[in-house]
Amino acid sequence: MMYNWELPDWPNFKYQLQNLEPIWYEFAVETGEVNGMLNALPNTMQQETLMQLMLTEAIKSSEIEGEYLSRTDVMSSIRNNLGLNPVPEPLSDQRAAGIGALMVDVRKTYKLPLTTDKLMEWHQLLMSSSKGINAGSWRKGLEPMQVISGRIGKETIHFVAPPSERVPAEMDAYLDWFNHTAPDGAMEISNPIIRAAIAHLYFESIHPFEDGNGRMGRAIAEKALSQTMGRPVMLSLSRTIAANKTIYYDALALGQQSNEISPWIKYFAELSLDAQKQAKMLVDFTLQKMLFFDRFKIQLNDRQLKVIRKMLDAGPAGFEGGMTAKKYIAITKASKATATRDLQLLTELKVFSPRGAGRNIHYTLNL
Repeated sequence: MMYNWELPDWPNFKYQLQNLEPIWYEFAVETGEVNGMLNALPNTMQQETLMQLMLTEAIKSSEIEGEYLSRTDVMSSIRNNLGLNPVPEPLSDQRAAGIGALMVDVRKTYKLPLTTDKLMEWHQLLMSSSKGINAGSWRKGLEPMQVISGRIGKETIHFVAPPSERVPAEMDAYLDWFNHTAPDGAMEISNPIIRAAIAHLYFESIHPFEDGNGRMGRAIAEKALSQTMGRPVMLSLSRTIAANKTIYYDALALGQQSNEISPWIKYFAELSLDAQKQAKMLVDFTLQKMLFFDRFKIQLNDRQLKVIRKMLDAGPAGFEGGMTAKKYIAITKASKATATRDLQLLTELKVFSPRGAGRNIHYTLNL
């Protein structure tokens, strides 16, 4: 099999856009609605929503690569890098510190050109705590860079990247392409989804680092979307990718077999639209939380508020299994009798909606 970089037309990507107009239109509508909803929130709630999106992107981008990070540490890193903690919070996991810092910098610098120095800086943030990885430098060595899966001895090779000796020249060409296709560039690509789709596929096909290429490539895709749209994008691509990694890897592998990338463009367009819809759900959930607390906060005691905040922290998907008396006691350290009274009151106030009966009764928030 020959890969895209081995073909004579590399990297002159070609694509057809028939039947994709409805996706462009729906993405624009969803984006407009998200921004409108966000602007209706107070500044503090806007900031909370932004941090939740960055947290989700950081956590899910790492999960795709098999790393499971502490949400608390990643959020602390994001808050530290946004300057929201008067005294920076200490972090036990430096991987969380790095990915949090990367998420903030991608958003802060979205308008700026993409440079070798910036990529090296991002890679240092991402990989400096990883042993045996040359963080902040292109890969070297004679061994082929392969994307594989499966057990040792039964591996499946999905892709073989260009030899290490070609990486510096390939990345020079890549950065020229990225910056010339930016707004007002000599080869401007005005459709943000098309530009981000190519930016991600092109980068992943070079695979310039020893490790971290997936996370770096997704950060670059976010930068391309934000830069082309003229504002920081409000979505998490990695959350949508993580929901079905097999489809993502299959689409990427197919895109790396040819420089006619229409199927990849279609996949990435649908991915971006799904991610924007997920972001709208989060913004809507944040708005519901604000209205919920405005309505009930003076009627609830500290125990009840603590439980409700815990449930709301679970996000739009909800608190797994709902709230039960046992969970209520564990969270508040209240007695069984107190927990029962609190749950009855919350039900009477229509804060909670009961589900089931007897020992199986549990409660959901009535947002």
